[in-house]
This record gives sequence, structure tokens and C-alpha cells, in this order.
Amino acid sequence: MAEAKSNGSKSKTQAKRATTEAKKSAAKTASASKRAATKAAAAEKNQVQTVVETAVDVPVGAVLAVSDRINELVEPWTDRSKAARQIKNHRSNLRKSLKRTERRGTTARRRALTEARRTGTQVEREARTRRNEVEQRVRRAIEVPTSRAQEVVDTAQGVVGSVTSQIPVLR
Repeated sequence: MAEAKSNGSKSKTQAKRATTEAKKSAAKTASASKRAATKAAAAEKNQVQTVVETAVDVPVGAVLAVSDRINELVEPWTDRSKAARQIKNHRSNLRKSLKRTERRGTTARRRALTEARRTGTQVEREARTRRNEVEQRVRRAIEVPTSRAQEVVDTAQGVVGSVTSQIPVLR
């Protein structure tokens, strides 16, 4: 029986140990779950905070940028001497731009005239060449039949001459 008692007490001890270990394991798991949930909540909080800050910062930054740009545009006109200087600069820039535009127009006009002259010369040369070719063809067209006709006329005159010379003989 002593053996049974020692077996029974071993079982109780093992059961207590197993229960204690299970409690410790459950406590560790719960603690880890709590830490993970806390981390996730902190990460979500940070994301929400970043989105909210961006939603506020963008319009404020846009207003400041527009304000700066308006200030840059208005600043030169706030003082009479600054305004006069600004007008003088605008006139000078306008004159420069006008001169530049005039030069570009002059250059374009000269190029167009040169191109027109070159094209006109090429067209005249081509027309002369074609006219000469046509004149040669016409001369050939006239000369070949004319020379053939002359040959026929000469032959006919020869025949007429021989017939005329034979007429007195026949009478």
C-alpha cells in the first residue's frame, strides 16, 4: 500500500504542478496578448494622429503659400519709389521682348524671301528645261514628217518630170 500512496501523492503533485504550469502559461499568453493589443492600439493611434495632422497641415500650408505669393506680388507696389522702379523694369523688359520679337520676325521674313527666291529659281529652271524638251520634240515631230514629205515631193516631182519628158515622145 505504501507504493500506492506514493503513486497517489505523485499524481497529486504532478497534477498540482501541471495546474500551476497551465496557470503560468495562460498568464504569459494573456500578458503577450495584452502587449500585442497595446502595440496595435498604439500603432493605430499613431496612424490616426498622422492622418489628422496631415488633414490640418495641408490646408494651412496652402493658405500660407498663397499668402506668401500674394505678398511677393503686392510688395513691389507698396511704396511709390518701388512702384516706379517696377514700372521701369516692366517697360525695359517689354522693350527687350519687343526687340527680340522684331528680330525673330525679320529673320523669318528673310528666310521666307530667300526660300521663295530659291524656289522661284528652281521652278524657272525646271520650266525652261521642260520647254526646251517640248520644243525639241515638236521640232522632231515637224522635221521627221517634213523631211519625209519632202522626199515624197521630190520623188513625185521626179516621177512628174519623167512623165512630162515622155509625153512629147508619145504624141
